[in-house]
Amino acid sequence: MPTPHPSALDSGTWQLADDLPAVRRVGYGSMRLPGPLDGPGTDRERALRVLRRAVELGVNHFDTAAFYFSTTRSANELINAALAPYAEDLVIVTKVGPGRDTWGEWQWARPEQLRGQVEENLRQLGRDHLDVVNFRTRLQEPVQSVADSFGALAELREAGLIRHLGVSNVRPHHLAAARAIAPVVCVQNLYGTGASAEEQEFVQECGEAGIAYVPFFSISGTRREAGAGDPGKAVRSVAEAHGATPAQVKLAWTLQQGPHVLAIPGTTDPAHLEENVAAGSLRLSEAELELLGTPDA
Repeated sequence: MPTPHPSALDSGTWQLADDLPAVRRVGYGSMRLPGPLDGPGTDRERALRVLRRAVELGVNHFDTAAFYFSTTRSANELINAALAPYAEDLVIVTKVGPGRDTWGEWQWARPEQLRGQVEENLRQLGRDHLDVVNFRTRLQEPVQSVADSFGALAELREAGLIRHLGVSNVRPHHLAAARAIAPVVCVQNLYGTGASAEEQEFVQECGEAGIAYVPFFSISGTRREAGAGDPGKAVRSVAEAHGATPAQVKLAWTLQQGPHVLAIPGTTDPAHLEENVAAGSLRLSEAELELLGTPDA
């Protein structure tokens, strides 16, 4: 049962790279922080409180991007305002590749445009380097296209603007192409209970290679931004057995897929933040893990 006094320390740690602090395996994803593009935006003070509370709870891994913004809020700016000057043990992971104009239309950067996206993240976060930058693909993107973009980021790594690189929304062949160019410290993919056998195998391959696997939408799954919806009978029954919420069960299942698996759930609600962090102390049995791992869980 989750501890009544949650701490991200209970989730364990993972070392993304030798020159980075070890991160707690329950982190924080900032995608929801600014609010929807066409909405009024989140309450600024509430957003700042959530970020600071995350640090108080031991979270030191924050995932963000310059394209996480609403008409009035920017995730990077909120992180800067709440957490700068940054603690030495804080690791901020950003991503590039996609971009949005002020009307919310998606645009995809060409290799020569990635430096501009990196510099935008640097400016918004108020940093002179980025700890980790993930290159996010369009999943079906040709390997050569991924290689060209990843090569451009590798040059920025050599220039000192980026310390380490990762990839997001990829298949194994994309990862292989990236690793042929420069070291990869993490993979960010859609993943959660009921994942396909193919994705399960990819998770294990990353672990064998010493690469962190960082799921997004591990609570909402294929519903993505729409939210969690009905968790299903299996998740509900396991949650009831542990006196936990369905979201906590999904996070706990995700974390127990391997020591290299990191969670980055996001929220703008302080109470939900504490629940997410508390999931790091929830331990599921082998039978429960197997039950929740079935495709129809």
